[in-house]
Amino acid sequence: MERGAQSEFTENGNLKIAAGSVRRLTNRMQAFRLYGSSEHPSLQSVEVPVPKPAANEVRIQVHATAVTPDEFAWYPTWHTAEGAPRSGAVPGHEFSGLVEAVGAGVSDLQKGDAVYGLNSWFSEGAAAEYCLTTAAEIAPKPKTLSHVEAAAVPISGLTAWQALFDRGQLTPGQKVLIHGGAGGVGTFAIQLAAWKGAFVVTTVSEANTDFVRGLGANQVIDYRKAKFEEEVQDADLVVDLVGGDTFRRSFAAIKSGGKVVTIATSSESTDDPKAKAAFFIVEPNRQQLIDLAGLVDSGAIRTIINKVFPFEAATEAYFSNKKSRPGKTVLQVVT
Repeated sequence: MERGAQSEFTENGNLKIAAGSVRRLTNRMQAFRLYGSSEHPSLQSVEVPVPKPAANEVRIQVHATAVTPDEFAWYPTWHTAEGAPRSGAVPGHEFSGLVEAVGAGVSDLQKGDAVYGLNSWFSEGAAAEYCLTTAAEIAPKPKTLSHVEAAAVPISGLTAWQALFDRGQLTPGQKVLIHGGAGGVGTFAIQLAAWKGAFVVTTVSEANTDFVRGLGANQVIDYRKAKFEEEVQDADLVVDLVGGDTFRRSFAAIKSGGKVVTIATSSESTDDPKAKAAFFIVEPNRQQLIDLAGLVDSGAIRTIINKVFPFEAATEAYFSNKKSRPGKTVLQVVT
């Protein structure tokens, strides 16, 4: 039941407390915690205290959070910021919801504001009824999107933006090759590059060819039938969202002075200077979230949702390998 629902009364006129109200009064909430290891992870539904915002923090009533299965392999998922082992982390670091409380020092947000954004990888995530974040990591939710749709934007949208424009310095008329164009980040990268006025090439499977053309791709390469480096050798920028051999071959697709950018975590620990220079991790950016919301509300870009799971089906949402179509999977916390 969504908080804020109207009160009901019994036949004798006594107030009947809604289930959601009881949980608020007892300061407890449902959350999913991650146990095991990166090789053998498991999720458990638990009841935990509602987090209290410290100074400069914001408590969000989570309405939806997007699923990032790769999160189970991230260092912060299994370690604290100090490097100690970590168990029981709450996953899900992008969300859409309502501001429920603010800590001291937060002056530009108030209870009830509809926002979207993310929080620190080392913090407890949004696969819960409430989570904590900061004002710098959130922005007003796109007005034209539901919470479910908005939850799919922050990590993927910011990753695509920062890969193309911050790291790649993409400008109108340049050629960009985007690997994995039908994925969560790839769908945003294609749309943002097309919006910028670039010539967009992407690699996908044959089944997704028409789909990515509809997002703005000018040239589509079926990675199962052709070698992209034989089709493209003059890219100004390659955005690698796949990693492995695809990343290594990407340097043959750029022209002199071209750049390769990757989010493949295998490039983080390598000793190869080219790979280290190409790798980056997305960072929170309030202004970029505002810009993305503006592009969404103007119709310049759109979100792509693969499947929506109810909150109680979080385990299935994270561990299901059946991805029937492009886009992101979202966990709906409030219905």
